[in-house]
Amino acid sequence: MPDAAVPVFKLYGETRHWPTPDLLHCESIPERSRLHDWRIRPHRHSDLVHLLHLSAGEVELELEGSLHRGRAPLLIVVPALCIHGFRFSPDTQGHIITLARPLGEALASRLGEAAAILNRAAPYPLGEPQARRIARLVAQVDEEYRHPAPGRERLLGALCDALVVEASRLSVPPGDAARSPGPRREARSLRHLKHYQALIEQQFRQQPSVERFAEQLGMTSAHLNLLCRRLAGRSALQLLHERLLLEAKRQLTYTNMTVGQVADSLGFSEPAYFTRFFKRLTGFSPRDFRRRQPETAD
Repeated sequence: MPDAAVPVFKLYGETRHWPTPDLLHCESIPERSRLHDWRIRPHRHSDLVHLLHLSAGEVELELEGSLHRGRAPLLIVVPALCIHGFRFSPDTQGHIITLARPLGEALASRLGEAAAILNRAAPYPLGEPQARRIARLVAQVDEEYRHPAPGRERLLGALCDALVVEASRLSVPPGDAARSPGPRREARSLRHLKHYQALIEQQFRQQPSVERFAEQLGMTSAHLNLLCRRLAGRSALQLLHERLLLEAKRQLTYTNMTVGQVADSLGFSEPAYFTRFFKRLTGFSPRDFRRRQPETAD
């Protein structure tokens, strides 16, 4: 399937905005796959990593054009920008945990080589006792995600650390790493997009212009926009704004900072500009958004 024809989804199985101030999203596989007749057509995400855990059932899996078949218990890792699709059996049970890019980078910083598994697209059959340990961790993530409580962010972070470490212990048969899609096989345009996303992560609080980002990448702003629209489904400015919005939601949910302090920390010259930006993208003012959040701050 040509790159231009591969849909770019913002979440598992559909095009929509990231629905939560958390850096992860967790849901059961049946609750969404059932709506699509148990089939999720090939697509990719520009800045999300999937961990799928099957506790029952079977799946036909497409990863970057390679077909795999697997049955539970099974863990599937889908890195950002990897083209992937699923056809689940109707008796499938399990969960999909989606990690936003900032969480993936934090895991890489904390866990080092253990987090490298998040860059390798592959299904991993689970034997005992690892199947039991991973199932328990996934159940804990799901429970904590669905029932907000004080300390939520810290606990979800700790559970993700443990889950990634467990996943990193899964054996990779000789030669698989060379066959799985990685940086050496990526097109130059994908490497440019990853570099742009890394620059956004480093500089989003300063809100550089798209032209400034393009200079750092050694290309024109028009080329950068074309690349982002083709591979990520959004303009270069939209990708920057999505990162700003995610951080704004997190600060409004998990800190006691005033709206003015949040605006200042994110590079807005006036709180009014920030309020207009936030309301345009969410439909709520920052204060209304904060009032709607459950009491989950640490």
